[in-house]
Amino acid sequence: LLMGFATVMMAAPPNRVTRPVDAGRTRTIAGNLHRQAQPQYDRGEVDQAMHMDYMLLVVKPSAAQQTELDGLLADQQNPSSPNFHQWLTPEQFGNRFGLSTGDRSKVVAWLTSQGFNVNESGRARNWVAFSGTAGQVSQALHTPIHRFQVNGVSHFANAAEPSVPEALADVTGGFLGLDDFLPESFARLVQPDFNSGTSHFLVPEDYGTIYNIAPLYKAGIDGTGQSIAVVGESDVLLSDLRAFRTRYNLPANDPKMMLYSSTDPGFNTSAQLEANLDLEWAGAIAPNATIYYIYGPNAFTAMISAINLNLAPVISSSWGTCEIFAPSYLRAFAQQGNAQGITILNAS
Repeated sequence: LLMGFATVMMAAPPNRVTRPVDAGRTRTIAGNLHRQAQPQYDRGEVDQAMHMDYMLLVVKPSAAQQTELDGLLADQQNPSSPNFHQWLTPEQFGNRFGLSTGDRSKVVAWLTSQGFNVNESGRARNWVAFSGTAGQVSQALHTPIHRFQVNGVSHFANAAEPSVPEALADVTGGFLGLDDFLPESFARLVQPDFNSGTSHFLVPEDYGTIYNIAPLYKAGIDGTGQSIAVVGESDVLLSDLRAFRTRYNLPANDPKMMLYSSTDPGFNTSAQLEANLDLEWAGAIAPNATIYYIYGPNAFTAMISAINLNLAPVISSSWGTCEIFAPSYLRAFAQQGNAQGITILNAS
């Protein structure tokens, strides 16, 4: 028992928050100001009572943790390494690359002291989700939330880089959800080039021929026992998905719907079209796979949630943004997913 306890203690990350958390002594966390939140688009502060749901405080690994993680990821892909394909659970990942439980408690305590409601903490102890009002965000993070009119669309965003207490600055990598410049679907309706006649379209069996999947189907490899997580930022109609499967003689297999936040995004035409495409075609190629649809207001947050849930070894995302708009810490979540054995696919 003592040896086991010693092993657990060795695996636990060291405390990095070593000073009292003093809200009066702060440091700016750079890289958290959206590039489209520019002065020429500024229309002034939002209502201070505006609710902001499921923001993320993202934890930054230490330099030593990042070096160790880079080595582990290489070993997991090296057939000669004892770590080859030895995937981690989110908890195991947190024990090596996340905050200590004591440091996470300090982060949660500070957010709570600022009046925020803490929704959830990542299983790997590398993020904390919280909700509150624009006024609370402005006061706690020392950045006002303004309204911006960009390309005819109204958005909200923080108007300055956020700040946190100095004691937490070295473990804070950034924030997600301080603005609603969301990832976009790049699905576009185009006129197909017909192969013959005037109405030839691709159906699931065509993919089986084009990509030589048909022999796998004949061998009984059809997704049975496998799982796929699809992420999105719109509600979908199960009737649409059922009609697709019925039309192309696919077995009934509804996706498992998982809303990551308390805010339902509702139906967004472009986002719903993307979700339909992703869910229909993942199910067409692997008709008997279990498909999870993880969704909410932000597809990037949905992907982080999918990694945290660790339900599927494949995550499919068709969402993106210009590189200069994407927060750099998203790479850390992709690395976590890879360490857990998750293949992340993104449309290009």
